[in-house]
Parts: sequence; C-alpha cells; structure tokens
Amino acid sequence: MAEVKVPTLGESIVEATIGQWLKNEGDAVESGETIVELETDKVNVEVIAEESGVLTSIAKQAGDTVAIGDTIAVIQPGSASAASTSAAPAPVAEAPKPEAPKAAAPSTTAGSVPAKAPVPPVASGVRATPSVRRAALEQGVDLTQVQSGRVELAHLQAAQQVAKPSPAAAQPAAQVASTERPDEERVRMSRRRITIAKRLVEAQHTAAMLTTFNEVDMSAVMDVRKRRKDAFKDKHGVGLGFMSFFTKAVVGALKQFPRLNAEIQGDDMIIKHHYDIGIAVATEGGLVVPVVRGADRLTFADIEREIASLAARARDNKLGVEDLQGGTFTITNGGTFGSLMSTPILNAPQVGILGMHGIQQRPVAVNGQVEIRPMMYIALSYDHRIVDGSEAVRFLVAVKQMIEDPESLLIEG
Repeated sequence: MAEVKVPTLGESIVEATIGQWLKNEGDAVESGETIVELETDKVNVEVIAEESGVLTSIAKQAGDTVAIGDTIAVIQPGSASAASTSAAPAPVAEAPKPEAPKAAAPSTTAGSVPAKAPVPPVASGVRATPSVRRAALEQGVDLTQVQSGRVELAHLQAAQQVAKPSPAAAQPAAQVASTERPDEERVRMSRRRITIAKRLVEAQHTAAMLTTFNEVDMSAVMDVRKRRKDAFKDKHGVGLGFMSFFTKAVVGALKQFPRLNAEIQGDDMIIKHHYDIGIAVATEGGLVVPVVRGADRLTFADIEREIASLAARARDNKLGVEDLQGGTFTITNGGTFGSLMSTPILNAPQVGILGMHGIQQRPVAVNGQVEIRPMMYIALSYDHRIVDGSEAVRFLVAVKQMIEDPESLLIEG
C-alpha cells in the first residue's frame, strides 16, 4: 500500500486546494501517471503516482484545502479486479428484525375529554384586572415578566410581539442564505483568484500608488518590424513583437532611474542592479506574471523566445513556482484585449509597473503639420513612498523616447 501525499509546493507555499481528480476510486494507475491537480496561490501542481496499482481510497475531495505532507489518497498494489475482490466484504446473514411494539390505542371512553396542557399559574402579587389575567392564562404569558406596575392588555400584546420570532428567524437557515435568483449562478473562486484579489487590495492599501501617463508614436518601431520581421523569423524562429522593444526600453529607463527597480523592506530601500522583468500573462485561471530573468543581457530574439515560452507554459498550467518569483519590475499589455487606457496596479513588493495599450491611428502635430500616426498610451504606476513624481515622469519620458528612436535601444537597453 502506498500513500499519496501532498508534495513540497515551493518557497512560501504551505497549502493548496484539491483542483481536479484525474482518476476515480477503483481506477488502475501507472507509476509516474498524474492522478490529481492541486491549485496553489501561484501555479497548479500535478501529483503523480509513485507506484503502479489501484487507487483504492480518495481522502480529500475537490475544493478541500490540504497542507504539505497530508495523505490525500491510497494506492493498493495489484490489478483493479484483485483490489475489488479483496475490498468486497463477506456477505452477512441478515438478522430478523424485532417486531415493533404496537402503539397503545387511544382511550375512546364515552364522554372522555382530551387533557389540556397545563397552564402556569399567575402570581398573586401582580396587579392586573381579571380580563388581563384570563388573557395571560390563554396565551401562556408570565405576568411577572411583563410589567412591574399595573398590567394592561397593551402590555400583554407587547410581550407577545417580543416573544414571537421574526419571519426571517423562523425560516430554515438554508432558505435565508439562498438568495440567488433562478437566472443566477454561484461559482466558487479558485485559490489563485482569491490570492489575486487579496494581493491587489493589499497593494492599494499598503502602497502610496500613483499613476502617470504619456503617449508614444509607434511609427518607428512598426517600420522596423515591417522591414525586419521576415528575416528575423527565418533566422531566430520566433516573431519580432512589441514586447522585446518595450522590455529593452524599460531596462534602459531603470538604469537611469534605479529607485523604480527597488522594493521597500521596513525602513530600508532595496535597490536592485539586476533586471528581472515580469511579463503579465492572462490565463483562464487569472493573471500570472512569469519573469524574464537578466533581461539586460538578452538579445531581442532571446526576449521574444523567453516570453513566448513563458506565455505558452502559463496557459497550459505548466509554470513552476520559480518562474513567478523574484521579478523587479512588471510590464502588462492591456492593448491585446483592446484597452485604450488603464491604471495598472502594482505587483507587490515591486514599486513600478508599466501598462501598454492599444495602438490607434490618431491625428498629431508633427513639425507644425497635422499627420495621422499610430499612437499608444502608456501608463506608469509607482509607489510614491520612494519614487518622486518627477522621477516617475522622467522614467516614462525615457521609455517614450527610446521607443520612438529604436536605435537607442541598442545603447541604452
């Protein structure tokens, strides 16, 4: 017999949620075969069978929270038929059921009257009229608990209202809690979605977050891509996208304004001189931010390959915890979904995040003339506790200038 336990999930992750069982009780499993998926705050983790046999017992169901080392299932060596035979209990002869005693028949003596429930006596020290005393006896109200002075019928009625349960309290708990309409659906949030919600609220509550905006003329970058994309794809096996240009521009701007590549620890600033850029990726389970490490040392092709690989693994739930840790700055691109402008929220503990948006043809003034250019709004959210407004504005201007002059990326990025 082999117990299936929750494996080590990664740094700082101590528990998970059972996501989906890929095998049922009684199914045969092979060594190395995935039998269940666990949801963690960051990634999904596959648990594999360490031995071949039959999954004879599942201890934790989908939605249950489990900790590292918890036993979640049992695998019995052998075939499914052998396991079912050994698990089947021997038939036991059913003992005859004792005959239930007959209920005593009610008395039907002529003239008999059903006994009334006893009524508590009324205390003699209470001042009340005979009619009030009679009403109290009929309604079962204790006059000593109603009024210290003379008791009237109004006092009796008020006491009845206090004692009577409210309609909501009289309903079963399940009926009170169930407020959904027939055309509504209650869906449990995944562990990742719950964590995203908590961290976004935490970022807004703990950081002095501010956002500054600018716009970028994308003509030069689009011209480079148009001229180079085919040769780039043939040589490197990957497309030349916008993300490599913006990653290089961000690295160049971070070198000029290093406090945007920092984090706060207590009363200290930890300024980082390595450039691990998080790239936000939308998946079915929510937004994840895998990290492109050492972006300052990578070529355009290296960045494009790494982003494509991380995005594909994110959408297939194949990212490891190490892929999501240690970023120093984040880039998010809402333009892929049609966003024209937004305010990105910090990815704590980072103090800066750049938001890209959709490209639109807009009239702009160029050398005193109105021209139609492909324009993109960009946004920088930053932690005002350590980044001054002027610093943030100049950072965003530096990104704008490098995107509008792509040759400068070879020097600055």
